Formats: sequence, structure tokens, C-alpha cells
Amino acid sequence: MNTVEELTQINAELREENLSQQQRIRLLEEMLITSRQQRFGTSSEKHSPQQALFNEAEVMVLDLDEASSESTIDVPAHTRQRKKRVSIPETIEREEIVYDLPESEKQCPHDGTPLKCMGEETHEQLDLIPAQIKALRHIRKKYACPCCKEYLVTAKKPKQAIEKSIASSGLLAHIAVSKYADGLPLYRQAAMFKRLGIELDKTSLANWMIKCGDLLQPVFNCLQDRLLEAAVIHMDETPVQVLNEPGKSAQSQSYMWVVASQAHHHPVVLYHYSPSRSQVTPNTLLADYQGALMVDGYSGYNGVSARPDVTRLGCWAHARRKFVEAKKVQPTKKTGKADKALAEIQKLYRIEQQCKRLPPDERQRLRQEKAKPIIDKLRLWLVKSIPQVPPQGAIGKALTYLNNQWPHLVHYLDNGDYPIDNNRAENAIRPFVVGRKNWLFSTSQAGARASANLYSLIETAKANGLNPYDYLKTVFTELPNVTRVDDVEVLLPWNVKDVVR
Repeated sequence: MNTVEELTQINAELREENLSQQQRIRLLEEMLITSRQQRFGTSSEKHSPQQALFNEAEVMVLDLDEASSESTIDVPAHTRQRKKRVSIPETIEREEIVYDLPESEKQCPHDGTPLKCMGEETHEQLDLIPAQIKALRHIRKKYACPCCKEYLVTAKKPKQAIEKSIASSGLLAHIAVSKYADGLPLYRQAAMFKRLGIELDKTSLANWMIKCGDLLQPVFNCLQDRLLEAAVIHMDETPVQVLNEPGKSAQSQSYMWVVASQAHHHPVVLYHYSPSRSQVTPNTLLADYQGALMVDGYSGYNGVSARPDVTRLGCWAHARRKFVEAKKVQPTKKTGKADKALAEIQKLYRIEQQCKRLPPDERQRLRQEKAKPIIDKLRLWLVKSIPQVPPQGAIGKALTYLNNQWPHLVHYLDNGDYPIDNNRAENAIRPFVVGRKNWLFSTSQAGARASANLYSLIETAKANGLNPYDYLKTVFTELPNVTRVDDVEVLLPWNVKDVVR
């Protein structure tokens, strides 16, 4: 017969095994909920602080609001604004269609007196004229001396974007903007040209885009030099499939890296193709950079951010996203640690909303006054909460990410020019992600590099308030005739604003 000590030991082992099984069941449930959410749920990260904080005193281990009431922020009530009625800009050309009475109806039916026009009613509509194709015939006059008959001269013609090609600068700009700004694959564009009576196969269009990407390299290099002068740089990466890569299968992933300066004062957005996601790419691209680097928690940035002349900034949007994912796997109508973290991070963003139009020194002062106390309390809560949850669960992963990134996340308090998140890079990379859903892959490395250059100029033009078609047409027209670096500088987006709108 078992002794009391043996029974006590068996009971403890069973309790431990039961707890382990419960944790495993909870983790499997989270994985199932996450899988369903990714497949069928919405991707929105909207969060309601009022709902999240309901009844939280009974479930939270440490209520951050009890530590201090000084960091509370009053938010004005929401007022719905009536949308402006859609109007036609005055710059649009007008064509008048006049409706008049026939001559037989211009007399009064009562006494036959001729009617007098007393005004008119006007209604405007927008009309669209489909794209028109025309051929540009370049004629070079030839002259000869009628006396000696030995001197012959031909009028010069400016160099073209693609010599001996039927594609003009305007056509090339249209194709590039349609694909890289509007996400229209080349095979669809070929079908549209066919409806206009022009046979252009997608292979020809692809070759044109590769040559245009090569042509833009000098402008890209100048933009790269300007980017490295920025005080803060944002960086992110996203997968891209390239079918023909040496030593790699067609199904393998390559990456498109985006590097962007801040949105004010000559913004630059550059894309770089790389066959890998290793830290070699950021180390190479930022080899000469000195300043602040805003990135997510990916370890590939560890090399460049370890340099003493680079300050790594952490992204609060990424930290928040981890808690949004944890909240989605919480039991229904329950609140927990994810809600508390989201509520506190939301306070930080409200402070940013208050100070976004302030000068940097005032923004830093407001952050130190209002945001730092919130962050200090959040740190106390984080240290106490980490040991209380299994690290494999969604909330455990969120807390671990927040803890690991903490030194980088708090850096934004030190300088009013530092951003709170990496949304600048994520917004810059979105056009590429949208386009990738349509054209799916790049056939060759040359095509991927050309796409990177074209995306770079289009997105930089948009960031500087330019029409990308007008800007590319100008660059494709002027760049082939450039002979000096100073002439390339003239073609940078902020230098052509007076020419291109």
C-alpha cells in the first residue's frame, strides 16, 4: 500500500502534468483561432479602448492607471463632417451643348408675342475620351553644298530613351505608370493596345521596361546620395518571386527592400532588389549612413544598427500588432493583458496626434512630459507580466517582443525628429505589394532591378506631389541627352516641380 508521501508525490506530478496539458491545449486553441482569423477574418487592427478596459480591474495583475493619474489625456468628442459634393475643377476644358426652343415655339401661345430669353439652366457632366494613339514621325533634313558637292550635313535629332524603337517617351511613361503605379500587368496592357488597333506583345513591353530601368540608374544614384543625407531613414522588406535566378529554384523567395526618408523636405523612396533577406543588404545600402534607422524587430538589421554612428529606433506599430494578434485569440467577452497594453500604446499615439504639427523641440518636450510617464509605467507592468504567461502563447510572444525591442522603442523620446513607428516604410512598400498581387512575379533579375528603379522614381515623384506620368515622360525625354552629373541633379523631383505638375 502506498504511503502518504508517495501519494503526495503522485498527486503533485499529476497536477504538473495536468497544468502542462492545459497549457498545450490553450496553445493549440490559439493556433486554430489564429489560422481561422488569417484565412477568414478581417486584417483591421482597430481597437476600442472603452471596450478593452471594461471590467479590467478584476483580471489585470497590475493596473497602470493606479500608479499615476497625471498622464490622462482628454480626447475631444467625435463630430461627423458632411462630405463635400463632388465638383468638376475649373481647369477642365468645357464643351458647351446648347438646347434651344425651335423657332415655332418662340411665340406666346396666348397672344403671339415673341418670347424673350430670361436666363438659362446649366448642368455639367464629366466625359471621358478613350486613349488615342498617334505616330511621331521624326524627319531629319539633309543639306549639301551645290558647288563643291563634297559637304553633306544632316539635322541632329535628340537621343531617345530607347534608340531605334517605336516607343516614345510618352508611351514608355504610360506603360510604366500603368504597371508600377496602377498595378496593371503587361499582358493586360497588351490586350488594351490591341483594342486600339496596335499589336504590342508583352515580351516587347517587358524589354522596354528593363531598358527604362537601366536608363534611370543615374537618377536613382543621385536619389540614393540624397537619402543617405537624411537624419532619419525608414527601412522594410517584402518577398518577391523571381523565376530565373542562378542557383535558386523558381519557387524560392527573393526580397524587395524599401528605404525611405521622412515625408517632409524632399522625401525619397527607393526600392532595392536582393536575392536574399540577409543582413548583407542593409549593411551594403547603409554602409556610409550616419543617423537614425527606423525598422522592425528583424535581426537582419542588427549589423548596421550595431555601429556607433547609427541609432536604431523601434516601431511601436509592430509592438502593438503583436498585442492585437493576442487579443484576437482571447476568449470572447474577456479582457486581459493584451487589452491593457493596447490601451497604453493608444495613449502614446494620442500624444503623437497632439504634437505632430509642433516643431521638433516642442514635440520632444511634450513627449517627455506626457509620454515618458506612460512608458515608465508600461515598463513596470511588462517586467511583472512576463513571468506570469507561457512564452509560446500569443500574449507571451507579444510581451517577449516588447521586452526585446524596448531599448529601441523608447529612443523616440530623445529627439523630436524621431518617429514613433515605421509606418512611413510600410506605406511606401504598399504599392509594390498591391502590384505584386496582379503581376505575381518577375521573370529575371534584370526585370526585378528595373522594377525597383521604376518603382523608386514613381513613388518619389508621388511623395513630392508630382504626377508620375508627367515626371517620367520628362525624365525619359531629357535623360538620354544628359552628359554631366549636374544635369542629372536637375531631373530630381524637387527640381522639376516648376516644369511638371
